[in-house]
Amino acid sequence: MLTISAHPLLDAAVFVTTFPAPLGELPGSDALGGLLSDKASAPFRSDDAVRSAVRDLLRHGGYKPTGRGKPASEYLIRAAEGGSLAAINAAVDACNAVSLHTGLPISVIDLDRARPPLRIDVAPAGARYVFNASGQEIDLEGLLCIFDAEGPCANAVKDAQRTKTHAATTRTLSVVWGSRALPGRAAAAAAWYKELLAGIGAATSDAPIVA
Repeated sequence: MLTISAHPLLDAAVFVTTFPAPLGELPGSDALGGLLSDKASAPFRSDDAVRSAVRDLLRHGGYKPTGRGKPASEYLIRAAEGGSLAAINAAVDACNAVSLHTGLPISVIDLDRARPPLRIDVAPAGARYVFNASGQEIDLEGLLCIFDAEGPCANAVKDAQRTKTHAATTRTLSVVWGSRALPGRAAAAAAWYKELLAGIGAATSDAPIVA
């Protein structure tokens, strides 16, 4: 169950995925790998209107989504254009493919590494977490985040290292960070996302949400 605090712009699509085996044991998917290119055929295409709406969503709480703090979807577009967007694992590849083409940032957390209860809210002043194996931190003040019992653990910019997927991951929670300025886009993105996951044998179910 996920609690989502009131927000005038957020239109999140949330679901749980159960993989047929630990991610480290799943074979690579040519279908997912092929979508990690900005030239791939896909049912969506990002544009300036999508980019602007996503930045406005993140900016609403006072966060500044620019420079190194820009939405993850913008990083993916730049990486794909430079030919450096590589496969990681089935959970991340599906997430990155959908985010790349829809222009919507997506968070994926390992449900067995997160501690309930889970909620989405704006991070308070002073909130930070480590986002990579090198120990680098991101300042979260004013940014919409997923929280678990230990604090913030994911957002539309950089997910926390402590709840990221790994070789033993079998269950994930995905949050598509959509905006009400883009009606229906998050739901459509999530539907395509689920189709891609079904193609590799994963089962998905909508996460119960309490507003």
